[in-house]
Amino acid sequence: MSIKVVRIVLAFVSLALTLVTSADYKSNNCGGCWMPSANQLTVTEGLGVNIHFTEPKPGEVKMIAGAGFRWVRMDFIWEITEREHGSYDFSAYDRLLKELDANNLRALFIFDYGNPLYTEGKSVRTAEARSAFARWAVAAAKHFSGRGIVWEIFNEPNVGMFWPPAPNVDEYIALASEVGRAFQNEVPNEKLFGPATSKIDLPFLESCFKANTLNFWSGVSVHPYRQANPESAANEYARLREKIDRYRSADASLSIISGEWGYSSVWRGVTEEKQAAMLARQFLTNVSNGIPISIWYDWRDDGSDPTEAEHHFGLVRNQYQSGGVQVYEPKPAYLAARTLTTQLNGYRFAERMNIGSDDDYLLAFTNGSERRIVAWTTSSTPRRVNVSNVSGRFLITRLTGENGGFLSASSGSLSIELSNSPIYLAAAN
Repeated sequence: MSIKVVRIVLAFVSLALTLVTSADYKSNNCGGCWMPSANQLTVTEGLGVNIHFTEPKPGEVKMIAGAGFRWVRMDFIWEITEREHGSYDFSAYDRLLKELDANNLRALFIFDYGNPLYTEGKSVRTAEARSAFARWAVAAAKHFSGRGIVWEIFNEPNVGMFWPPAPNVDEYIALASEVGRAFQNEVPNEKLFGPATSKIDLPFLESCFKANTLNFWSGVSVHPYRQANPESAANEYARLREKIDRYRSADASLSIISGEWGYSSVWRGVTEEKQAAMLARQFLTNVSNGIPISIWYDWRDDGSDPTEAEHHFGLVRNQYQSGGVQVYEPKPAYLAARTLTTQLNGYRFAERMNIGSDDDYLLAFTNGSERRIVAWTTSSTPRRVNVSNVSGRFLITRLTGENGGFLSASSGSLSIELSNSPIYLAAAN
């Protein structure tokens, strides 16, 4: 992704403050709580949001959970947690996990970046540094063993900002392989994903696969950023699956997770309302393509400069408001997330209904005998479609939760007006 310097600094500051104040904490173990295959999941079980702190403000994590999220992704920073050779302090993350546990949220932690004890910058390029990184990663995994954490091995090593002076896939493979072997030997039940690439960088990914990194991973993590429609990721996921199937061992079942992806509400052509629609369509695209974990980037805006795209990936504005149920002002994207998780809570993806146009999306979800439809189009103009073999009356809920009234089928056909904003159709009694 584009520049994240401010976010990284904020994460470092938050972590440093938390290390000073937090005490060690252990929650109930989560042995066996690793996620099943994507087709066994309900829609909401795999949805999450990226944060940049270990010290949440009062009410903040509760508000994250209030949107229906089940996952939080956060940097697990080497430089801050190993300040002396071989001495580890994970207390900041103990404190964060205590807050997550209290709100029924799970953690996806990113092993990153360099450490001045061993490296000259963010990249991990020498044998000494790789060994130290692996020891630290295993120590962290042991400390949090059985907590159901998903670990990512580095963040976007295919871009120079995170692997200076320039991306080097062989250097990354050496690091990932050393950490992977250490995990297999010492914490075989913990779940490690990689390589967390910026976009779906097939050449970088295939180089990793050729070097047998899939033998160490529970799945493949990618960050499918784009300014195009989120539905365009489907073809890239298919090509990535072909690569995984080519190189994985015959008995391995490997997931693809969308570890980071969002749309800035000040990108050209993107309003806050369009960001909200993109969030829903992004999550629905991932669910319908068998992606078991989808992390939206970002939880809150990092600033208010209307010309700085990096300030506006959030679901909420950046000013904290103490004392209320909603401690940050929601943007439309927050309301869209809450609407999606409310409408589809307990539902599983069933099928994309064929109505004759690649531009039109009608996704069916089931919960036992109940069935709901989410509908939208990628066409630049609204359009009306007719769905055959349908009877009854349906309540429409709009993108951010507004009541859209009722639709009734006539002569076995239901006429639906589609726009770029998904709507939810539920059978009305």
